[in-house]
Amino acid sequence: MTKRIRRLYFLRAMKNCAHCQKEIPDERWIGRQAQCPFCGHDLRACLNCVFYEPGAFHDCRESQAERVLEKSRSNFCDYFQYRTGAEKPGRRPADVQEKLAALFKK
Repeated sequence: MTKRIRRLYFLRAMKNCAHCQKEIPDERWIGRQAQCPFCGHDLRACLNCVFYEPGAFHDCRESQAERVLEKSRSNFCDYFQYRTGAEKPGRRPADVQEKLAALFKK
């Protein structure tokens, strides 16, 4: 495998729980009632979805999705796709925040 393919594979394989931030095994199927093996929170929830974005309409970037009130609870959304990566959605890395602060500094 080339470096780029290896990097993409590891980025794809990394699924984290939105509550405890621990890595969920990739072979684990994420069904409607799936729970984190470490903390017991629901995995098929808006907080773990790629479309979840605080501040967007209904906190969701998918325009056709129905409104979900409890973002941390399991739901029946047809557009759910598990988000990959270690960062929580809506948060910027520290270096980006520093660059923005330096840009608008007087």
